Amino acid sequence: MQASYENLALASRKFADDVLGSLSAGQRLESAEVFKSLAASLAQDSERWAALQQRYYQRHLELWTNIAARADATRAATAAPPAPVAVPDQGDRRFQSREWRELPFFDYLKQAYLINSRWLAEVVEAVQLDAPAKHKLRFFTRQLVEAAAPANFPATNPDVLKLASETRGESLLRGLENLNEDCRKGRISTTDESAFEVGRNIAVTPGAVVYENELMQLIQYRPVTDSVYERPLVMVPPCINKYYILDLQPENSFVHYAVTQGHTVFMVSWRNVSADMGRITWDQYLEQGVIKALEVARGICGVRQINALGFCVGGTLLAAALAVLRAKRRNLAASVTYLTTMLDFSDAGDISVYIDEAYVSQREKDFAHGGVLQGKELALTFSSLRPNDLIWNYVVNNYLKGRKPEAFDLLYWNSDSTNLPGAMFVYYVRNTYLENNLRVPGKLSNCGVRVDLSKIKLPTFVLASREDHIVPWKSAYRTTRLVGGNIEFVLAASGHIAGVINPPSANRRYYWRNAGLPADADDWFAGAGKYPGSWWSCWSEWLAGHGGARVAARTELGGARYPATESAPGRYVKQRCD
Repeated sequence: MQASYENLALASRKFADDVLGSLSAGQRLESAEVFKSLAASLAQDSERWAALQQRYYQRHLELWTNIAARADATRAATAAPPAPVAVPDQGDRRFQSREWRELPFFDYLKQAYLINSRWLAEVVEAVQLDAPAKHKLRFFTRQLVEAAAPANFPATNPDVLKLASETRGESLLRGLENLNEDCRKGRISTTDESAFEVGRNIAVTPGAVVYENELMQLIQYRPVTDSVYERPLVMVPPCINKYYILDLQPENSFVHYAVTQGHTVFMVSWRNVSADMGRITWDQYLEQGVIKALEVARGICGVRQINALGFCVGGTLLAAALAVLRAKRRNLAASVTYLTTMLDFSDAGDISVYIDEAYVSQREKDFAHGGVLQGKELALTFSSLRPNDLIWNYVVNNYLKGRKPEAFDLLYWNSDSTNLPGAMFVYYVRNTYLENNLRVPGKLSNCGVRVDLSKIKLPTFVLASREDHIVPWKSAYRTTRLVGGNIEFVLAASGHIAGVINPPSANRRYYWRNAGLPADADDWFAGAGKYPGSWWSCWSEWLAGHGGARVAARTELGGARYPATESAPGRYVKQRCD
């Protein structure tokens, strides 16, 4: 028996080396080295490897015994079938249909897959690697495991076979048609894109473009209340996607909500840059984008200060711009709101596995003479952070079952990506994700001055989302240690987008508040109160305290110096990467 286990261990080790080697193929050298370290670590700790292997084979032996006992129970018709050896995790939607449970072949495939995937996870955790290498190994192993699920292949998915039989193969034909269509697009369809049109039923809050340059248009929205707060609110969205994540349909539009609360709202609409704009820099995004937007809004409303809001990368840009203004002794903002924003990139989550010195150095060479980072590349990167939900779910639905995805405004926005200037992109990833320089006082020089986030002493509202896979909430919490002023930190339920876009009218989810700001995020959460519904309401109450006096609503948009030129949403937002 011992000799058999040793032979099986050798064969399994070769299999693991082959599989893990294929997973690292095509990745950067650092990723390949991670998998070499795995093999070396396993060789150095043979006892742990043997224990892992023995548990693995024992589980498969239990599964075979279970299948045989199940067949006996079926023949007897009186005995209860044995309990499964491996069951899917709660919330795993891949194996929901009854065939995965009731048909022995598919039940076996499911359980064998779960045993194998959990064994791989145990192997990964057993290796002795430094934290970044372990993180990378976990991530790429998960990519392999989720890609290899039997639900992702037509011959091993009972739902696909059943539908193909019922439709006499028409579902498979439609799936090929969907695949050809997506190949032409260069991306996987995740929503019915024919259901939405920017300016028709999405991004429809009334307003006008009141300023534009080569980098952005600034939209001013029409007031709906008789009086408004004297200080306007300027929103800086992420430049990786379009601004209308904050202005979807009227019932879930954050812009519309802010307007109904009596705020004069301005929105930065970033341009989808073309190839000739590849030399645009980070500093230009600050000067011609964020700072210019603040200045125009202030001039139109005739006030000394405005309120500012940044979302995701838009929040990072906003913080850097405010630090520049502070260094130049210009106080344009009365308050600032950061929505799911990272300023300290110590723990950047799964996206950090893609960003290392080799990657950044190569992209710096790629963009040394201009060029743009294609939006499709960014979109695929972000989708890979949640492959089951954003990749394989649609592979099965669209190509194996031949169905069209349902209409969903959030996913329509998600598919409407934008290109970024190469020069700006490589500066951003090096100084945030790779070297984390923005958080170090005086380390970076932007727009001719040293930036120091601690000098931004403003009333600050920081929102994080508890299940955010792009901006981990504890990373967002670190903002409370970087900036000055009175800070309100609120934690929303759900993820990066759904946690933010949660209107009070929906009466969904929860949020957490704690007036204290201990150094440790877990301590903050332990003392936080849980409140039902949307965080929008508490943010609105907070912002009202910084809006200034109420004044009569302006009947005309823009002004003599900044006349309205075209109706919202403007033409920049309609430029697509397709």
